Amino acid sequence: MAGHTAGVARRVPDLGALELLLAVARTGSLGRAARELGITQPAASSRIRSMERQLGVALVDRSPRGSRLTDAGVLVTDWARRIVEAAEAFDAGAQALRDRRDSRLRVAASMTIAEYLLPGWLIALRAERPGTAVSLLAGNSAAVAERLLADEADLGFVEGLSVPTGLDSAVIAHDDLIVVVAPGHPWVRRRRPLAAAELAATPLVLREEGSGTRQVLDAALGGLAAPLLEFSSTTAVKAAAVSGAGPAVLSELALGEELSARRLLRVPLADVRLHRSLRAVWPTGHRPTGPARELLALTRSRGV
Repeated sequence: MAGHTAGVARRVPDLGALELLLAVARTGSLGRAARELGITQPAASSRIRSMERQLGVALVDRSPRGSRLTDAGVLVTDWARRIVEAAEAFDAGAQALRDRRDSRLRVAASMTIAEYLLPGWLIALRAERPGTAVSLLAGNSAAVAERLLADEADLGFVEGLSVPTGLDSAVIAHDDLIVVVAPGHPWVRRRRPLAAAELAATPLVLREEGSGTRQVLDAALGGLAAPLLEFSSTTAVKAAAVSGAGPAVLSELALGEELSARRLLRVPLADVRLHRSLRAVWPTGHRPTGPARELLALTRSRGV
């Protein structure tokens, strides 16, 4: 796996080159793109040529009237945009994880929200309040409540069915849990949707007790969910399911890439819907103020 990752890294252009390609597409000129990024035009031309050699395709047609993307360049630009956006989300999340003494906003979030929604919200907050320093504490929903009640966080996000005691809340989005299996699992070939009784009788790859995901599943199955493996990380649950360890139950938010690539397949359910609300939470009687209030407003305007 490590060797495969290293090979991909050699074949994929670096972020600076991808940002330059996006700037050329946006401005229609290699020279304007170079000025926008603060580099010389010869350096920009060299970087484009190097990227073309690396990929083995021509990306930009140059002429006295400007620079135009080739058909391959248009396609590569679309892919590049996704990589750059993902890098921006990664940077926002990583910055929030740093323990900074000057932090003015302390956020505690359950794992699914921290992994799949919070980076985008933090990018939006940075645009609204570029000087706001944010620290992030990630854990399950029970841990988020503990942080807030201990005054170790200003705003929290949880995924469970109920609001922990001592906290006020606002629903910011909705989410469904789905059952997924690896392509070789027998459930892929079944003709009828899966009944709740069969799901409850099957050992599953699950999030740990105390997580919002587990609370929703246990409530839907009357507390009868049978854990085959338990993990405190959504990523670990997905990896186990992809390896064929067994069926898993996870947020639909967390499975977009695996479902589109068909590394995991969705199993329809017959008589149970695993629906939940995603909530922002804060200590009772202490309505969020300042950056916490702005982040709350952003999440509600960008709900899923």
